[in-house]
Amino acid sequence: MAIELKDVSYVYEGGSPQEIHALNHVTLQIPDGQFIGLIGHTGSGKSTLIQHLNGLVRATAGDIVFNGRSIYGEGFSMKELRSKVGLVFQYPEHQLFETDVLTDVCFGPKNLGLDAETIRVRAREALDAVGLDSSYDTVSPFELSGGQKRRVAIAGVLAMKPDVLILDEPTAGLDPKGRDEILDQVAKLHREQKITVVLVSHSMEDVAKYVDRIIVMNHGSVAFDGAPKEVFAHYRELEKIGLAAPQVTYIVHELKKRGFPISGDITTVEEARQAILQVIGDKI
Repeated sequence: MAIELKDVSYVYEGGSPQEIHALNHVTLQIPDGQFIGLIGHTGSGKSTLIQHLNGLVRATAGDIVFNGRSIYGEGFSMKELRSKVGLVFQYPEHQLFETDVLTDVCFGPKNLGLDAETIRVRAREALDAVGLDSSYDTVSPFELSGGQKRRVAIAGVLAMKPDVLILDEPTAGLDPKGRDEILDQVAKLHREQKITVVLVSHSMEDVAKYVDRIIVMNHGSVAFDGAPKEVFAHYRELEKIGLAAPQVTYIVHELKKRGFPISGDITTVEEARQAILQVIGDKI
């Protein structure tokens, strides 16, 4: 088990008139190798939750266990935790600061105390993994496109060889092509390196396409937790908390209302295409 949250609560400005209960008794298990989508409306607690996973924020109550050890236990190394649970922020500019791409990606493994050759190899492997060849090594990260900056930020975390990769809205502000490129690269990393991925996203289509499991946050609590088809079957309840299902789900339900013999648990365009072709073929 990679990470386990046990009855975790978090209060901002506790005891003051501005007190906010950001997390309320959250209990979750995040197994090794799973691809998880974390969704919720603004203020639902999802950003606070992911900051707990690598110790950036300390729980007001409850416990967080990483590989069998409480991260709040005596002698536990937060530095080691952050090398194993990597967080890529929504805005890559918050993580990029060196003069060139390669030096920036070297920063994480350098802080682990590795030798210069190992650092360089790790950085180059990480950049290759996100699709940036050596021609980018000497380029300033601030001269790159939005999608390329995000790739460098992801590479900077990957160079530390984490067990868990947390991505906070990694496609925000990107065009559809850039969004697909980033998420395809993340899916490839998950598939080939067996890394645990937690993807925070507002795109229901992206979540439905890529993840194995969806956790829905609402007012600091877990509202739903399950496979995409299970969660999106509750699309009416999701609407009540400010979310929705993928657009194709609504199209499928409309087709069913009109007598089209099609499954109601479809969540991706490809599934809908196959189902429609099947029905058409059956009628020919």
